[in-house]
Amino acid sequence: MALGGIDLNLLVVLQALIEEGNLTRAGMRVGMPQPAMSTALARLRRHYKDELLVRTGNGYELTPLARSLLPQVRESTRLIAHAFIPAQGRSPAGPHTFTLGLSDYSMTVLGPPLLRRVCDLAPSVHLRMRLATPEKAGDNRRLLGYDVLIAPAGFWADGQPEVIARDRLVYVADPANPRLRDGTLTAADLQALPHAAARLPHPGADPAAAALERLGITPAVVLTTGGWLPLAFLVAGTDLVAAIPERLARRVAAAAGVTIATITEPALAAIELTEAAWWHPMRAADPALTWLRTTLRESAAILNDDSGNREVTGVAGP
Repeated sequence: MALGGIDLNLLVVLQALIEEGNLTRAGMRVGMPQPAMSTALARLRRHYKDELLVRTGNGYELTPLARSLLPQVRESTRLIAHAFIPAQGRSPAGPHTFTLGLSDYSMTVLGPPLLRRVCDLAPSVHLRMRLATPEKAGDNRRLLGYDVLIAPAGFWADGQPEVIARDRLVYVADPANPRLRDGTLTAADLQALPHAAARLPHPGADPAAAALERLGITPAVVLTTGGWLPLAFLVAGTDLVAAIPERLARRVAAAAGVTIATITEPALAAIELTEAAWWHPMRAADPALTWLRTTLRESAAILNDDSGNREVTGVAGP
């Protein structure tokens, strides 16, 4: 297949070479023997007038040009794949099982509307939901264990994820916390109080920590967990505070017996959390995955529609 004199098959090869950073692994991914991959790489080098992939010792290294091409290459393969899917809006034919890796936030907040949507559209489709933990974050090959991984932006270091939903982080505290006055906490309070925090794999995945750092606040984190969900229950009955997503806080505050505090510092009262989706690039053209991603976006739209009705503060305590 060619377009403008360019063999479009080389686009798939180029994406594999850039993402794998290794000639052998890229060949295995696209099903080409090494001699054919070497020939394709030579053609790409002539086209770009750049080495693209350079051998260094026992491995390879991408050139700056090759790294800069990745976003365009991914978007191009995605658009081409969509153009050849005539029924991308239809559900998979017959029974189908999807495996999703979800943060505890996504499982609790996005899981119910997604399940309802799938049941309405495709009763023969089954969802297998697995908790995505920081220990399982890694290179793209681990994504092969999931059809889609949904977690905070920055959870997965590689790739360009698709934004699924946005929320904001709020601070929760026990109603008897000595620094809590009329349901309010200041920046000075957050500096003084001990913190509980979700342990995330990459700094970019923790917007609360980044916001505190920008204000010169170094929180005393004395407790970490593998996700957001346990934090409200662990804060109850202690002097701890914790930042958790607002939609999650609204669901569990009453059960946990904690207060959603009002924060006086504007920069801390508007910390955004982005939940994003990743999938292995070799599955990008799968029509079933395209349907699942569309269904995810439709389910997340229900969450986004309620953003204007959320209460900022709330007390749920004994």
